[in-house]
Amino acid sequence: MRELKIIGHRGARGLAPENTITSLLKALEYKVDMIEFDIRVSKDGVAVLHHNRTLQDASGNRLGIEQHTYEELKEHKTDLATLDDALKTIGGKTLLCIEVKRNVPIKPVVQTLKNYKHKFFLASKSQKTLLELHHALPNVPKIVTEPWSGLRAVHRAKQLGTKTLSMNQLFLWSGFIAATKHRGYELYAYTLNDLKKAKHWVNYGLSGVVTDFPDRFTKL
Repeated sequence: MRELKIIGHRGARGLAPENTITSLLKALEYKVDMIEFDIRVSKDGVAVLHHNRTLQDASGNRLGIEQHTYEELKEHKTDLATLDDALKTIGGKTLLCIEVKRNVPIKPVVQTLKNYKHKFFLASKSQKTLLELHHALPNVPKIVTEPWSGLRAVHRAKQLGTKTLSMNQLFLWSGFIAATKHRGYELYAYTLNDLKKAKHWVNYGLSGVVTDFPDRFTKL
């Protein structure tokens, strides 16, 4: 089963609060092959780990990430991590898949990543964002994150010159996985927590799983 790459989703989302330093460390405990997390940028240009466009605090207040400074956001979410925090925490202990969200200004992200000396991948569901990142950091490998269309995923990959795809597992099937493998692509399925399904698909050429529960896979 170790020929299947195990990628921690937002750290280890099923085992710790997502996109936090705690979650990243939890994923490391299970010796994952890669850790994925999401990036947005605050009003004052700080790249932070967060999935949604808004942050909700314990009282139910919602704050737009881009409408508030990092310090303002931190007051409402004390474990809000910066990209710099995450890079220092990982420090080359495993590979990173850094997913930059749609319409996020990439300059603060690029400036931070330029100082990171270890290998990482850049990903996005937005082709515009991924092309901008590719222009700024052409030597960093890219992962096309595609929510539904295999044809679009391959088209996007050709534009970027990459052979790595991460696709929504709800739209995958064994025939497509086999065909993709035959064409030389490395295919990851997200978000896949079903060990039985992963075992089945690896026989057809699935290269990796993006999972909330890395413990279910790495214990094998």
